[in-house]
Amino acid sequence: MWTEFISFINLKELYLGSNEIESLGFSFYDKEQLWLNKLEVLDLSGNLLNSSIFSSLAPLSNLKSLHLSRNNLKGAIHVKDLNAFSYLKELSLWGNKVTEFVPSQGLRLMNLTLLDLDGNLFDNTILSSLSTLSNLKTLYLGGSNLEGTIDIKGSSGCKLRLQSLYLFPSLKTLFLEEFCFNDSHSQTNCNFRLQSLDLFPSLKTLHLYGVNFSVSHSQINSLSKLEDLTITCNSDPFELKNLESIYIESSSHGNNVLQKIGAMPSIKSLTLRDCGLNGTLHTKGFCGLTNLKYLNMRDNKLNGTLPECFCNFTSLEYLDLSSNQLSGDVSALKSLTSLIALRLSNNYFKIPSSLRFFFNLSKLKSFVADNNTVYVESEMQSLVPRFQLNEISLSCCGDAGRFPDFLYHQNDLRYVDLSNINLKGEFPNWLLQNNTILERLVLANNSLLGPSEFSFPQHTDLTYLDISKNSFYGKVPIEIGAKLPSLRHLNISKNNFHGYIPASIGDMNSLEVLDLSDNRLFGGLPEHLAMGCSLLHSLVLSNNRLQGQMFSSNFNLTNLRKLHLDGNHFSGKIPDCLSNCFNLSTLDVSNNKLSGELPRWMGSMSRLEEIVMANNHLEGPFPKEFCHLDLKLLDLSVNNIFGRLPSCFSPLRISQVHLSRNKLEGPLTNAFCNSTILVTLDLSNNHLTGKIPNWIGNLSQLSFLLLNNNHFEGGIPIQLCNLGQLSLIDLSNNNLSGTIPHCLKITTLNEISPEYVFHYANDIAQSQAPPSRFAEYNIDEPIEFTSKNKSYPYKGRILIYLSGIDLSCNKLTGEIPREVKSFRNIYALNLSHNNLNGPIPLSFSDLKQIESLDLSHNNLSGKIPSQLVGLHYLSYFSVAYNNFSGSTPAWTAQFATFDESSYVGNPLLCGKPLSKSCSTFGPSPSSLPKASADNGLIDMTAFYVTFVVAYLMTILSIACVLYINPYWRQAWFYYIGAIINRCYYFLEDHILPKRLHCGNI
Repeated sequence: MWTEFISFINLKELYLGSNEIESLGFSFYDKEQLWLNKLEVLDLSGNLLNSSIFSSLAPLSNLKSLHLSRNNLKGAIHVKDLNAFSYLKELSLWGNKVTEFVPSQGLRLMNLTLLDLDGNLFDNTILSSLSTLSNLKTLYLGGSNLEGTIDIKGSSGCKLRLQSLYLFPSLKTLFLEEFCFNDSHSQTNCNFRLQSLDLFPSLKTLHLYGVNFSVSHSQINSLSKLEDLTITCNSDPFELKNLESIYIESSSHGNNVLQKIGAMPSIKSLTLRDCGLNGTLHTKGFCGLTNLKYLNMRDNKLNGTLPECFCNFTSLEYLDLSSNQLSGDVSALKSLTSLIALRLSNNYFKIPSSLRFFFNLSKLKSFVADNNTVYVESEMQSLVPRFQLNEISLSCCGDAGRFPDFLYHQNDLRYVDLSNINLKGEFPNWLLQNNTILERLVLANNSLLGPSEFSFPQHTDLTYLDISKNSFYGKVPIEIGAKLPSLRHLNISKNNFHGYIPASIGDMNSLEVLDLSDNRLFGGLPEHLAMGCSLLHSLVLSNNRLQGQMFSSNFNLTNLRKLHLDGNHFSGKIPDCLSNCFNLSTLDVSNNKLSGELPRWMGSMSRLEEIVMANNHLEGPFPKEFCHLDLKLLDLSVNNIFGRLPSCFSPLRISQVHLSRNKLEGPLTNAFCNSTILVTLDLSNNHLTGKIPNWIGNLSQLSFLLLNNNHFEGGIPIQLCNLGQLSLIDLSNNNLSGTIPHCLKITTLNEISPEYVFHYANDIAQSQAPPSRFAEYNIDEPIEFTSKNKSYPYKGRILIYLSGIDLSCNKLTGEIPREVKSFRNIYALNLSHNNLNGPIPLSFSDLKQIESLDLSHNNLSGKIPSQLVGLHYLSYFSVAYNNFSGSTPAWTAQFATFDESSYVGNPLLCGKPLSKSCSTFGPSPSSLPKASADNGLIDMTAFYVTFVVAYLMTILSIACVLYINPYWRQAWFYYIGAIINRCYYFLEDHILPKRLHCGNI
């Protein structure tokens, strides 16, 4: 293909950047003719070229600009290869791994004015290698192995000396960034001492990233021509009165910086980003900066209202006050007649949807004010704005009413984001018709409704359309592919669209993201879509009514990374054509009617991270090929997977495992033993046997452990006490024995740091919930847990606050642990249907957050602590079928809602709501005669003697009668047999059902 360049003999500029070129594969000349000999500009950045590229480029002797950044250049570069380009003026090698030029003094690029060596591996010798470049005007040098303190003269002990830079008399721009210093672990402690800046007589631009900067009065004259200064450390450049541009980032200057800058009248461009500014802008120093053209103060903590002195900033062209705590209206900005771009996002401003304050700003092109409060004015004036915007973004929050009138007068819009502001009305066809260069339109999460009819002509510039979370209905426009052929991102999810998926979507050859989820679409997937959208990397069709085979054999979506087809009626087997999607990372086909075995070819998909196939009809053994996958999420629950879990399956990065309601059997052995960041392990409702393995105690990040309804036996491992992040543990309906470990700890996710949730809970995704500590997270995969005697599937943000223990229906013995500090905030505790004995610990009264407490069907005894009435959130309580005695807790507060079933089966228990009263009748002990104070009203010795004599006489009389009369003897033994039968059936009806109940839960 390179021979095609022969026809471009007169070509002067060639751009081949951001491809995957490994070598040019051709020479620029042959025996008869030199190809591209007039080429002056060559851009090969962002490819896979190595150092041999220079020999291939040697014939291009007329090159003036060469860009080889972000390639695979490594090691040393021979200067003879570079010296071939004698006319070269610009050379960019940044983002490679070049270590040196050899020989170090051999560079002869006398015309070179710009050299970018940033992000390589040069050491201190690079400075001497550049000493011959006397005409160099711009030098980028950073991200290297340069060490020590940067000192122009070079003091003793300094490893980096810049004495040779005096040979650059023409140097006007110097970039020094990201140095590694031996004497500090932090780049913010670096120093840049300007002791001989007169060596740079022409320097106008100085950029120091990660380098502290200070200048004394004696050095001010040396920087007389410096106009542009960029620093990122706690530096103090404020003695340089002639500066026109200052960029300071990530420092802690505080508010005094504004007063210092106020004394620098020549400042035209000022950036104070993340500099610890707080308080208000009503300061004398700030209001004096009337010559500013560029002002960026984002990412600080400024508060209060905007000062009126903004009316004096008539030269200001760019203003960014984003990510502060500013409030009030924005009327103070109405006089900024030179303003081109305005950024006010992430504050507390109140912004009228009409934007009437800015109508006179004729130069305004960009307005971005996300995450403020948008409101509709009570009285609207029909005025035509003087501006023509290219960009408007008012995403969140407030109520904007209908589309504001000023939008009807805009013709140059490229980017529009009006999401999350409760917009009302129909789809704005007029907006696309009036703005033919519109590229991005976002109207998500509003109150728009009506049929989405595309009445505008074909729009070839629109690449991004998001109208999700509205109330559009009707069919998806059949001609959508023809009307919007250039779309790369289409999201119409969470509406009320119905009908078939239009086949014309297959005409969108550039489509990369398609989300039609949460509608009422039916039918199958159009074959034209599966063939035409070859660039598609995200396909989301969840929660519709689609049916039939997922894909046919005609399939060209080989670039898919995320495929979500869950919540439909797809049937048949998982198609083998998906094995060609080598970049697939997420596959969700849950809640369908799929059948067949789990495909073994999935084990060879090296980038697959999330497999969700729950609630289908899949069957067969768990594939051993899955052991090769580096999964983060696996959900195969509610299928018919049988056999043993292979011991080799223990992905290091997996955080969620859901295999409940299958037919897995055998012991766990070593499966998951190396999955140390596992957060959820749900193996419930299977046929697993053996003991609960001790290695579970090594899963330090485990929060949800569900092993219920299996056949585990033995004791509860003491190693579970090592699980400091545990929120839910369900071991119910097994054959566990022994005692309950007293050291078991239960917590809730909202007690754990957000960093833990972010880094380890892969089941956490962003949410639109109101701001709070965990508002950005949402756990989507459901977890089934029994609480209040009912089993519920829990999912979403509720799991952040849920905690519980269920050890019911086992053979546990011993007393209930008295120490409850380790699960003080528990939500549900179920210890029913065991053989526990002893009293209810008085410390249970400290479980202030508990809502469900079930201790029924045990051998507990003693009195029920009256302090339990202080559990105000308790809504389910049962101590039935134990041996409690005394009075029930006071029938008040929450306990007044519990009926007799909470206490039944305790013969010695009395009080409400039981029918048995605790009132006593008869004389009180104080009224008894003194003679009977010890033994009551009778002589106990005489009572015992007469009782024994009467008992013996009765036994002898019965024996004599039975011996004398055979008929009575036969009747007696018949009567004894009847009593034995009654006792047997009594046991069968009242004792055995206890175990049968556990087996059916």
